[in-house]
Amino acid sequence: MRRRNRRSGRNVDGILLLDKPAGISSNAALQEVKKLFQARKAGHTGSLDPLATGMLPICMGQATKLSAFLLEADKSYHVMVQLGVTTTTGDAEGDIVETRAVDVIGNEKIMQVLEQFTGEIEQIPPMYSAVKQNGTPLYKLARQGIEVERKPRKVWIHELKLLNLSGELLEIEVRCSKGTYIRTLAEDIGGALGCGGYVSALRRNSVAGFAMDGMVTMEALEAAARDGLEALDKHLFSMESALSHWPGVQLSADVAYFFQQGQPVFVPQAPSRGYVRIYEGEDRFLGVGRILDDGRIAPKRLVNC
Repeated sequence: MRRRNRRSGRNVDGILLLDKPAGISSNAALQEVKKLFQARKAGHTGSLDPLATGMLPICMGQATKLSAFLLEADKSYHVMVQLGVTTTTGDAEGDIVETRAVDVIGNEKIMQVLEQFTGEIEQIPPMYSAVKQNGTPLYKLARQGIEVERKPRKVWIHELKLLNLSGELLEIEVRCSKGTYIRTLAEDIGGALGCGGYVSALRRNSVAGFAMDGMVTMEALEAAARDGLEALDKHLFSMESALSHWPGVQLSADVAYFFQQGQPVFVPQAPSRGYVRIYEGEDRFLGVGRILDDGRIAPKRLVNC
């Protein structure tokens, strides 16, 4: 009789803000962190290309139930755009497609172009992306020299800030919605400037309400691991910290019981719409609730239940 394989590892709940190094895939970084923490269950929330560095939230244990909300969250990036050159991938890892002269570009011209890409815009997903066409990721088709038509997608660029322009190197900061392709944005900005461009360096600074100062490097984690699992766990954020930008609602023990059974509940003076963090009493986090049209709060995603 075949026995079912059980997952090994310990049950650990929380969110780690890894400062992903360049040259490693998001999944490879996840596996290294999972091994260090000896975690039974873990997943990352939103891939970074191997070229990119910066914030890669890794959810462990029950925090994985909240990963979808981090995937949906706004993000910010520090981007270096090499002007005058386009590549097959839109970044430094691709082959050069075309080289053009870069005319003298003033800050005023840059600001005008950045304004064109602020707000709601449409982007065509790049061929070198994980978007699937009839079940096949586009990047696999691109590696075969196949290019297919892609439908444009709407994204929201909340802010495009010019940090510096030095010769042919443009430095910007981007705050954007989920699903934004920074490589495509860099290519489009370069196209609008008449010279083309690609991402030469990319760093993600924030996801949702998490700030840069909460990140930890792989080297720091490896050092902490030598002091034991307790030292590693000090780098974890609580599950509900991922939802700190939402209002919190406290339920009495009786009301919390029905909520945990999947029933919508009425809470006086609750927010009128959107998502909320739900607690039993002051500090027992139960998960995410959604405000219904009639004012009741329905369970959306439960934890600790």
